Amino acid sequence: MKIYYSSKFAREYKALPLKVKQRAEEKEKIFRKNPFDKRLKTHKLSGRLKDFWSFSIDHKYRIVFEFVDEKTTWFHLVGDHSIYR
Repeated sequence: MKIYYSSKFAREYKALPLKVKQRAEEKEKIFRKNPFDKRLKTHKLSGRLKDFWSFSIDHKYRIVFEFVDEKTTWFHLVGDHSIYR
């Protein structure tokens, strides 16, 4: 799967603690193989983010993304639950 990263995602990712970045890289590997792997807890969002999906990095941090097609995804946001606001 091809993943593109928005500039906002890149800025937010850069500010994450090192341990969270390492965990995010592990989860991204899982995501590339199967975006709906149970370990990711992938789910569709609602409200103003209804066109997006999210998966868990850990109990606190999430990645918000968008499916473009079967082989392409955009990562838009990363952070704790405040990214949903």
